Amino acid sequence: MAESKMAETLLEVEGIETCYGLSQVLFGLSLCVHAGEMVALMGRNGMGKTTTIRSIMGMTAARSGTIRFAGEQVRSLPSYKIAKLGIGLVPEGRQIFPNLTVYENLVAASGNRAGNPDPWTIEKIHALFPRLAERSSNMGVTLSGGEQQMLAIGRALMTNPKLLILDEATEGLAPLIREEIWNCLSMLKGRGQSVLVIDKNVANLSRIADRHYIIERGRTVWTGTSEQLIAEPDLQHRYLGI
Repeated sequence: MAESKMAETLLEVEGIETCYGLSQVLFGLSLCVHAGEMVALMGRNGMGKTTTIRSIMGMTAARSGTIRFAGEQVRSLPSYKIAKLGIGLVPEGRQIFPNLTVYENLVAASGNRAGNPDPWTIEKIHALFPRLAERSSNMGVTLSGGEQQMLAIGRALMTNPKLLILDEATEGLAPLIREEIWNCLSMLKGRGQSVLVIDKNVANLSRIADRHYIIERGRTVWTGTSEQLIAEPDLQHRYLGI
């Protein structure tokens, strides 16, 4: 990655603490994503990965710490305003609109607020995921899990985000669909799309991600490059159960 891109911090999370009622989940967690970078957020189930995403998006407000996106403090903003700044979310469980068609799902929140010079269009999404073109008039509720994940990614890309966030990118998907999603992420990396991704597949994440954060019980316990992660199998066993 070019140093000029590395110098520009797109997302900066510093020392956030987040609770659900009286139960604290995040304890001073920090991470950052540079422009054009793909970053993986890793850890066992229940360690705070989804809560981190919810805090970034304002869905579960952090009670302290700093969250900056494109230089703007966003910790106190409502979710819709954070999304409008240029974050596209592919949430855990996909959460597509079940009573809209595939086409309607894709155009429902489409836009190019960030001024992408090569914006995503329906045609480009169909080229990326031909199955969505075949299912264009189908209701969201009729899609398979893999098709719903493709649709969730397509819907997020149609907002032309500065940062794409994927929570459990390939969880529960058939092997062929998983491979299609990884190919999609590789293509996005090639386009220079900034990505923050949660997934459990260390091999694929190490192949395409620039850096990794491992969290344990709501704290960042390790960060490093793919090369460093591959070189530390004991680390993977300790924190990822591999």
